[in-house]
Amino acid sequence: DMLDPERLIQCPLVKHHQIRARRFPYHLVKCKERNPEIAKKLATCPFNARHLVPRNDLSNHIMKCNDKAFIEQDVVSRACEPPQEQVNNGSTWQAPPCDEDWET
Repeated sequence: DMLDPERLIQCPLVKHHQIRARRFPYHLVKCKERNPEIAKKLATCPFNARHLVPRNDLSNHIMKCNDKAFIEQDVVSRACEPPQEQVNNGSTWQAPPCDEDWET
């Protein structure tokens, strides 16, 4: 199950690292720091920061990334919504008048 926080995910930097999904973002940060030479060879997916792929494969990954559909769907749904009026939160506060005269 992809939503299970206890499932194991293979680290893209060090293949023998198996990390629980709930800890994966933290592991990536630390693993990048501990393996800078490997990290330099990988690029981060613009749709999901958990996707680290070889730099040469990034454009191919972007074309096929499953998370791309979620972003595109969100952009399309927002474009179809009518523009929202500025929401008035009920506050009647106004800035006090300014007595300063910068010319004098």
